[in-house]
Amino acid sequence: MVVDQEEGVKNSQDASVEPRDLDLGYLCLFVGMRLNDLVLEALHRAGHRNLRHAHGYVFQHLIGGPRTVTDLARRLDVSQQAASKAVAELVALGYLEDAPSHDRRARTVRLSKRGLSSIERARAIRGTLEQRLRKRHGPATIERAKSLLARILEDLGGADAVRARRIRAPR
Repeated sequence: MVVDQEEGVKNSQDASVEPRDLDLGYLCLFVGMRLNDLVLEALHRAGHRNLRHAHGYVFQHLIGGPRTVTDLARRLDVSQQAASKAVAELVALGYLEDAPSHDRRARTVRLSKRGLSSIERARAIRGTLEQRLRKRHGPATIERAKSLLARILEDLGGADAVRARRIRAPR
């Protein structure tokens, strides 16, 4: 819905939006969403057809090694049931596997070879996309953009969550 001072409320279907007119938050969000969509599309073409954006939030917590489902739930800020469901799905798809644990009562999982392979592939795809942007806009422009966005992330208090791999899924 769009509000015009003279004409009142307009149907949002009738109002186009120019990217340059967006505020910084939405522009960054939409750039990130588009890059993530391109990565996911390429992963699907590479044989990882069942991966979804949400799986990356689980993977980020397993890159450092095995974790219990309870720990994953805490880190993902979801219920134990939701974490168990995500783990079961990723085990069934071959991206996670059970890991040895000292506590038999707590299920511990880790990335499987397929899971690690998907992460390596996603990183390569992201690198290719960034190279494409460097060729189009110039390396210095991309470095300045990345530097500015990193400083803004610091200013807004979000950099520590990135460093600790504690990014929450969108709500």
